[in-house]
Amino acid sequence: MILSDRSIKELIEKGELIVEPLSSSQVQCSSLDLRLGREFARYTGSETIDVKRGIGSVERLVASDYIEIEPKEFLLATTMEYIKLPSHITAFVEGRSSLGRLGLFIENAGWVDAGFEGQITLELYNANNVPIRLYTGMRICQLVFARLDQVPERVYSGKYKGQRGVTPSRIEMDSDL
Repeated sequence: MILSDRSIKELIEKGELIVEPLSSSQVQCSSLDLRLGREFARYTGSETIDVKRGIGSVERLVASDYIEIEPKEFLLATTMEYIKLPSHITAFVEGRSSLGRLGLFIENAGWVDAGFEGQITLELYNANNVPIRLYTGMRICQLVFARLDQVPERVYSGKYKGQRGVTPSRIEMDSDL
């Protein structure tokens, strides 16, 4: 079941759902808006990224007011907000339609597991033929919350739990590799 603004506010008021910093204007009828942070990263170099060996070179950027994403550029970003989900709530990360209509793809693999806490690292891709300028602090995406039918046997405790700032891929830590 997708949570309404009333349920989202109730979870926040009870301290079960933590979102910091938070403004009441971020709560929408069935989602919670998250804002663009100041930290960004892009993969650099010309070598193949080998998922068994790690990601290679990453250029970290800090924007004061805005950042421009060039056409066909891929960039990692972070949200301003640090979130902590309770063990019975999961969330979907969705891009804002107004930004999608400009050709900006916003993703974070789309899913936030129950029990996750940290800032959300977003993957941004400019599918347009012109640069797109984004401003720090602007609404960049939204979380849609769903209540699980029961508390899972294992809540999230993975390699991204507690992340702050932009966190590049940690795929080399996967046990199946």
